[in-house]
Amino acid sequence: MTDAILDQLGSELVMQEVIAKQQTPLPPPIAADASYVDHDINLAASSDMSSNSSDSEIDNYIIMSQSAVGKHRLFGRQKPLHVVLGAGKRADLILWRNKQLSGSIFGGVTFVWLCFEWTGYHLVTFLCHSLILILATLFLSANLAAFINVSPIEFPRVDVSERFLTSTLLTLGAQLNCVVTTFRDVASGRDLKKFVKVIVSLWLLSVIGSWFSFLTLFYLVFATVLTVPLLYEKNEDAVDSYAEKAWVEIKKQYAVLDEKYLHKFPILSSIKAHKQH
Repeated sequence: MTDAILDQLGSELVMQEVIAKQQTPLPPPIAADASYVDHDINLAASSDMSSNSSDSEIDNYIIMSQSAVGKHRLFGRQKPLHVVLGAGKRADLILWRNKQLSGSIFGGVTFVWLCFEWTGYHLVTFLCHSLILILATLFLSANLAAFINVSPIEFPRVDVSERFLTSTLLTLGAQLNCVVTTFRDVASGRDLKKFVKVIVSLWLLSVIGSWFSFLTLFYLVFATVLTVPLLYEKNEDAVDSYAEKAWVEIKKQYAVLDEKYLHKFPILSSIKAHKQH
């Protein structure tokens, strides 16, 4: 009888412990570190911004262009200038998105060009003299190091990766093929307008090249790249309006020239008739 009572008491104690454990509230979940959560959110946001920045910029530009009725952009452009230029670091540099970097590069190149112009030094001569000085210094240091117990100057090892060379050659090959294709199309006599454009462009380039040295011409091209797009972006509507009027006037003058002179040449007339058919 006593054993039965003890067993009953033991089972009741066990049941009470089980019930107490079930009623005990669970510890609160460990909160995630806010810094990690913010870091993940920032990474996701930055990736979305980088992938959609160009698309959103294009969409906003299209909306603004559609709001201006009858507005025609220069060269038939339908994208913002930043996207046309690549929408990357190169476009940021050209359009002065980072004014400190663009200004430093422009000022440095201008200073170098002024130094060459003031001294009358030529670029090829400067490069050759610089290489002579470097080679002579390295040669003398290598031969005199043993006599004066000084370690020779170690020339840094420069290795160009095969991947970089391959990509560069492919890019140059594509550009060269484009130039050859354009030259063949112009020389074939099928497109009179393209032929006239190329001839006039080459003639103007030859005239401009006779006015300046190669270094000055290079600097003028560099200065144009870093100034004209920026000025055009700030005065886009006005420039597009004047360009449209100029293009209409050019078409009128070309129509007059075609009516008076071009149609009299049998070769040009045959080419024009072939295009119409």
